[in-house]
Amino acid sequence: MDLILLIKALVMGIVEGLTEFLPISSTGHLILVGDLLHFNSEAGKVFEIVIQTGAMLAIIWEYREKFLGVLKGLFSDRRAQRFVVNLFVAFLPAALLGLAFLKTIKAHLFKPVPVALAFIVGGLIIVWAERRKHVIRIHSVDDMDWTDALKVGFAQCLAMIPGMSRSGSTIIGGLLFGLSRQAATEFSFFLAVPTLMIAGAYEMYKERALLSMADASWFGVGSVAAFLSAFLCVRWLMRFISTHDFTAFAWYRIVFGGAVLVTAYMGLVNWTAR
Repeated sequence: MDLILLIKALVMGIVEGLTEFLPISSTGHLILVGDLLHFNSEAGKVFEIVIQTGAMLAIIWEYREKFLGVLKGLFSDRRAQRFVVNLFVAFLPAALLGLAFLKTIKAHLFKPVPVALAFIVGGLIIVWAERRKHVIRIHSVDDMDWTDALKVGFAQCLAMIPGMSRSGSTIIGGLLFGLSRQAATEFSFFLAVPTLMIAGAYEMYKERALLSMADASWFGVGSVAAFLSAFLCVRWLMRFISTHDFTAFAWYRIVFGGAVLVTAYMGLVNWTAR
């Protein structure tokens, strides 16, 4: 058993769990941290898909009563039916655009410097959004209709650019479209379930030739680390937004993205994937 590989898998799992549901881009962080750790092999790319599933399961566990209620009322409860329709509608735009453009985006933008630029741009968008007057129309996820979900779904399309952040795009989009801070954040959590599940299954099928039982140990370590860190992060975030906005995350993005650009320009860090 390769101890160094297990440690790298642990670090990557923690990074995934801590960043998947914050508006700071888990994909961007995995690209940057993976580059620093030289964790960018073909098997490593499959690993990143697997640990996203670990983080997604943290949402299912944390909101298990909500999901169980939806399942029980799927054929009888209009609120449960509307919830499922909203998730489906919100998922569609990114799914369709992903099929059309993801290959091109991966070829040109899944690199540290483009990710750093996206970090900065996304941070500036959050600052701008938080300085706007926020008119709340929707206080709960259950109050959303399909048009609200579709708007958030189009906002999620920005997350196809690594570094922009899926959660950041959906949360800030939700705020701009009249959702309360809690409703926007929770809908971002819920939308992660079909998005990560279906996208992960698709990518796993495409890369199935790279899967091996020999990799089970470090895949398992990364997945458990992603689940636990995501679970703790989600609970912390819901407490945080009860008294704070997302500006702190915006400045983190700007500073972090700027640091990557400066170190790349000055040659202080060997960003091999530039």
